[in-house]
Amino acid sequence: MIGMAGSGKTTLMQRINAYLHERKTPPYVVNLDPAVAKLPFQANIDIRDTVDYKQVMKEYNLGPNGGILTSLNLFTTKLDQVMELVDKRAATTEYFLYDTPGQIEIFTWSASGAIITNTLAATYPTVVVYVVDTPRTASPATFMSNMMYACSILYKTQLPFIVTFNKTDVVSHEFAVNWMSDFEAFQQALMRNEDGFMTSLMNSMSLVLDEFYNHLRVAGVSAMTGEGLDGLFAKIDEAVVEYYEEFRPAIERQIEKKREDERKQKAEQMSQLMHDLAVSEGKEVNPQQK
Repeated sequence: MIGMAGSGKTTLMQRINAYLHERKTPPYVVNLDPAVAKLPFQANIDIRDTVDYKQVMKEYNLGPNGGILTSLNLFTTKLDQVMELVDKRAATTEYFLYDTPGQIEIFTWSASGAIITNTLAATYPTVVVYVVDTPRTASPATFMSNMMYACSILYKTQLPFIVTFNKTDVVSHEFAVNWMSDFEAFQQALMRNEDGFMTSLMNSMSLVLDEFYNHLRVAGVSAMTGEGLDGLFAKIDEAVVEYYEEFRPAIERQIEKKREDERKQKAEQMSQLMHDLAVSEGKEVNPQQK
């Protein structure tokens, strides 16, 4: 689960955790946010048990973002142990939930975030849930900003993706669905709320994202009331099917290509080694050389 700070991501994680327990399918929860002060749910694996975020900041003389990034890097060195624990529970657990830092660029674009995501995706059906703060997305500018973030994360992870509009108990997400499905409706809202350079820029970006919207799953939920969770899990089930039909074969091809490249590299290195040995054995040695 990925989302900007303040989007209600961790609260939604708590609600989903409770929802799954009510359905008698308790999830396995992993917290990847080293800077969170208090979790509203019990995590089976908690990065804070492995890495002391404040100590990392102090020891390496880092700021908050640098501390989170370094903590993730240190945690990733023990990812093999984490995967062993996950593997043991995979046969009896249907859902695994991963809560990520609110500074989404740190997880999404860091090497450690990519390693964690790719390791999970190579083994288990993995779905990215991108949480959006619906009330703060009511203006065309913030809406477009969120959609650009969503687009970048989708193409970075290359995994089934669900845009989840949170806090629908405050503001309905229907306006966003309308903007995504009706280009002219967004243009009209844009003309009412923005002018000048921003209007021209967002008009151009909306044209680019029009194709992106056509292949995007959207859900509206309320972390406060639990409304919309049935619809969200219906989208997750669809995304799992898509993972097996489209994403898993692509991942397997990437893995096989990487292995083939490694085999070729090893063969070239061995060929070069044999060539060097042959040259050394056939070379005359100057007796005056010591």
